[in-house]
Amino acid sequence: MPALTVAMITLNEAQAVAKVIDEIRTALKENAMDAEILIIDSSTDQTAQIAEAKGARVVRQFPPQGYGNAMARALLEARGDVVVTLDCDDTYPTEKILELASMVQSGNYDIVNASRLERRPAAMPYPNYLANWLFAFTSYLVLGVKTTDVHSGMRAYRRSLLHAVSFDPRGPALPVDLLLKPALLGYRLAEVFIPYRDRIGNTTLHRWSSTWWTFKRIFRLLPLRFAGPSHRPVTVP
Repeated sequence: MPALTVAMITLNEAQAVAKVIDEIRTALKENAMDAEILIIDSSTDQTAQIAEAKGARVVRQFPPQGYGNAMARALLEARGDVVVTLDCDDTYPTEKILELASMVQSGNYDIVNASRLERRPAAMPYPNYLANWLFAFTSYLVLGVKTTDVHSGMRAYRRSLLHAVSFDPRGPALPVDLLLKPALLGYRLAEVFIPYRDRIGNTTLHRWSSTWWTFKRIFRLLPLRFAGPSHRPVTVP
């Protein structure tokens, strides 16, 4: 069983996937960590073939079933004790993978969130930046969870958490649940700031749908705020 899984979901990322996998492997070599690169792919281009040629484990999910179902499958298919997610569009810094993973491996944290929002990234339009801060403020106001970025695509998770906590993959904005629900259940959350770069390829974000689902996911977690921490340590073989 690998110590680490780097998990990505892909939808027509043929322009970026080889570069991102190469950068991941360069980052992993610094520590010689036993790791796998896992891709859940729903592409109609050559993304899957390129990723397999680069040595990634590719699981096909076709026809596409949406971001939430793809991410849920990635998290449950992962074999590593720690799972680091990132987008396969070259926006996230692969050199931060080991830092995030080591914070979970230390035993001090169950989730490490890589926030893009220490300041506005040049690669993030103002409307997106303001919306992300609004989401974070709402999360604190409604749920009491302190974070600056509920939508970051780069996080490190303890695998036992992913198998112990249920998430609803239906609809957009699954990263909101993946961060806020464990925090409300008492899992230990840390946040570090990262740089955020221009993407390679076209965005698949549906802005208005994502906004609606973000608020929906935040408010339907409200009962957990008053239930108190309830998780129990779970060991996954």
